[in-house]
Amino acid sequence: MQLSALSAISPIDGRYRRQVQSLASYFSEWGLIRYRIRVEIEYFIDLCELPLPQLKDIDREVFPKLRTLYENFSEADALRIKEIERETNHDVKAVEYFIKEKLADLNIADYLEFIHFGLTSQDVNNTATPLLLSDALEMEVEPQYREVFIKLQELAEQWKTVPMLARTHGQPASPTRLGKEILVFCERIEKQLYLLTDIPAAAKFGGATGNFNAHNIAYPDIDWNGFGNKFVQKLGLERSQHTTQIEHYDMLAATLDTFKRLNTILIDLNRDIWTYISMNYFKQQIKAGEVGSSAMPHKVNPIDFENSEGNLGIANALFEHLSAKLPISRLQRDLTDSTVLRNLGVPFAHSIIALKSLLKGLGKLQLNEAAIQADLEENWAVVAEGIQTILRREGYPKPYEALKDLTRTNEKITADTIARFIDGLNVSENVKAELRAITPYSYTGI
Repeated sequence: MQLSALSAISPIDGRYRRQVQSLASYFSEWGLIRYRIRVEIEYFIDLCELPLPQLKDIDREVFPKLRTLYENFSEADALRIKEIERETNHDVKAVEYFIKEKLADLNIADYLEFIHFGLTSQDVNNTATPLLLSDALEMEVEPQYREVFIKLQELAEQWKTVPMLARTHGQPASPTRLGKEILVFCERIEKQLYLLTDIPAAAKFGGATGNFNAHNIAYPDIDWNGFGNKFVQKLGLERSQHTTQIEHYDMLAATLDTFKRLNTILIDLNRDIWTYISMNYFKQQIKAGEVGSSAMPHKVNPIDFENSEGNLGIANALFEHLSAKLPISRLQRDLTDSTVLRNLGVPFAHSIIALKSLLKGLGKLQLNEAAIQADLEENWAVVAEGIQTILRREGYPKPYEALKDLTRTNEKITADTIARFIDGLNVSENVKAELRAITPYSYTGI
């Protein structure tokens, strides 16, 4: 069976391909190869600009042509590299040979052995991967989270004056405002997005075991640590100073854990909105032709929030595994990070699918104020907290116990119940007037 959207094993390459195809430029094998070439070319250019003695006479005019190897990287180029890899059985070595093959036409044959000079594969991989991740986060991923954040801010503003019954432990509790409850999620998301800006994109660049052994033996008078720091910084990354053969991935784990927390917050949001829909606080816009249930014609299911929650869960399971596994490597390296890291884009793809579903669902919400008002009217007992607090202020004897006795009977608590209770209190008329002003609609705090 030929690979297609229908035959793909993973839904991110099948059913949901259209929603996440922009991530392929970064997280696909084509994307990884392109970033590897970028690292190799920029490294060679920096060796020329150092310059190494053997590279001091190279024509600087050739640099733009070198950069076209990754700037104009094509699918045909990637296929050629895969063809070389079938012979070498080594993906990074195949990239090196491809570059040398391409540069043979540029009259720099005498310099080709300085491609991948002194490097191990992980100097390329552990620089290319954080580089492609940084670009993907900036261009594709973080804007989606910010779009959700902005939409929630808009809804919080739209609903800021809407009083609503709160429910702690699932039970009627002191009223709140719907807009404020949305702002809870805005604040949580915003803080995690700020945390992301504090986590450096760390790279490993230091030779076979992190000590620049080969570089130092060939050119002992060059400050290779300084060179490595400058090179990695030029790429927009931060070089880890003491490493084994591979990056220790601690900063990558911190990034993934932050996205996991963001997704956990959004799972919480999805479940709250889902519950409000089940309580009839929200209705959903109906689209002509859509079917909610194959058996029950009346149903309009909250499928966008369910889809979002499910994909966020898959993403978080993968974020959890990546962040727990990648920082662990036996001695100076084992290869378990390599196969695991190839899945780096998968949790981000599921996150994007989830965010788009969430935005779609939020855009379909229609506030049902009548249901919210009816719920408040049904729960006059929630004003008991405010009444007993004022009575405490006035020195009234055992006010908590008095309200407890009133509200924990089998009798339904109504506005009249509360009014009769207030009328029977031994307090001044001014205090009674203050107590009568407390209603489920007005007792919403700050």
